[in-house]
Amino acid sequence: MNQDSTKDGQPHQSGFINAADFGFLPTKSGIENTKALQQAVDQGGTIVVSQPGTYKIADTVYVGSNTSLIFGNNVFLKKVDEQGPFTHVLLNKGALTKTYDHNITVKGLHIIVNDIDVRRYKIYGLHGQIAFFYIKDLRIDRFRLMDLGKAQFAIHVCTFEDIIIDDVIIKGDKDGVHLGRGKRFTIRNGIFQTFDDAVALNAHDYSVGNPELGWIEDGVVENCHDLDANHEKVGFFCRILAGAWIDWRPGMEVQQSDSVVCNGKIYRVQAQPDGTVYTSITQPTHEHGSTVLDGINWGVVQSDVTYTAGVRNVTFRDIFLKKPRIGFSIHFDNDRYSRSYYPGATIAQQEQITFDSIRVLHDQPREWLSIDTPVDVVTVTNSSFRKNHIDFTGNDAMPDYLKTRVNLIGCIFTHRGSMDLVRNSVDGKEVLLKTASSIELSDDFSANISPGNGRIEMMSDLTGLKEG
Repeated sequence: MNQDSTKDGQPHQSGFINAADFGFLPTKSGIENTKALQQAVDQGGTIVVSQPGTYKIADTVYVGSNTSLIFGNNVFLKKVDEQGPFTHVLLNKGALTKTYDHNITVKGLHIIVNDIDVRRYKIYGLHGQIAFFYIKDLRIDRFRLMDLGKAQFAIHVCTFEDIIIDDVIIKGDKDGVHLGRGKRFTIRNGIFQTFDDAVALNAHDYSVGNPELGWIEDGVVENCHDLDANHEKVGFFCRILAGAWIDWRPGMEVQQSDSVVCNGKIYRVQAQPDGTVYTSITQPTHEHGSTVLDGINWGVVQSDVTYTAGVRNVTFRDIFLKKPRIGFSIHFDNDRYSRSYYPGATIAQQEQITFDSIRVLHDQPREWLSIDTPVDVVTVTNSSFRKNHIDFTGNDAMPDYLKTRVNLIGCIFTHRGSMDLVRNSVDGKEVLLKTASSIELSDDFSANISPGNGRIEMMSDLTGLKEG
């Protein structure tokens, strides 16, 4: 550290800033530590927390542009209820005004949630323990959280460009890394043991799940482990969620989480997920916040209008699936919490999803990939499967699920006996399946397909599918 003092006795930055110089100490209360860390972070530059110990935190600390926050070994931030429960441990300053922050790094942060697990929205739909909204050039390194609760995500980022999330261990009940719309991202070197999704690429979402809607594109998720745990096998290693909506029109029926375009903005129904269907007569035109019209609570989501959301140009590489659940779901919602596709909307086709070196390490006969949205191409390379198939399903939301091309190249099949490779239950679904350079470890192996009421064209080298 290299510091001197200003005339008013406050530390002055001439190099690294030690948060202890502002009174951020393991011996202080959560209220005192929140104030001290905020004062240190407000200096910008590189702020270091070097003294080992458990630091109480009683409220959100706001991080601005050009700031690096570095936590040393055996430093823990423990949420405490000294002035009421709170949601975020860290939140970027620009999130409150939808103003982009730039160049933020958080390294070595270990959060103890301590049952302070609530959604008290500062921005509706944003509820990560650490959260970033309107952010460019973000890096999160060596993040740890072992007691994730049922309400909040661990890391939540929406409306972003150029983020790297590297070396994380996240265990608990809710989503590990949850992304909303943005482009150019890397999530790597992760160990997850979560009840809900380990990674969520939710371009569409529940109204409470993301503050804005749009495309998630141009990213890599690599070297990640989905560990088993002693709870229900729900959620996915990764949820890949799309959606589409229409212009507002008088008399339209809407439900919780439905979106409409009106007055140059996107509005969403923010209601209870009780299945109520509302009839909208009055056009929403308010500029900010939420307004109740015809008994419908309409919230303003964003001013840059789009009619579709989805995931495109994303590669998953070196993923180890130990938890016996669906590994990846290319997904639409269609329930009382959210319906991703509004009837009559433009079809949102997700694009060019690649899976490389996927390893299924459990013995349950579960689908490793479930697809219930239109997607143009799925490429699978150098991966290893047991009795695990690809499942095409529908939720009666759309008139056409379009054609999907599936390429499996250099994959290893370890199952002994007959197994389904692809199953389809979508009426009229077209699939073009190609396999090449496949390896069958058992002489008894045989692959099947189940086209249902759709059509699957094949060019395959697998026993049971190849000609001759």
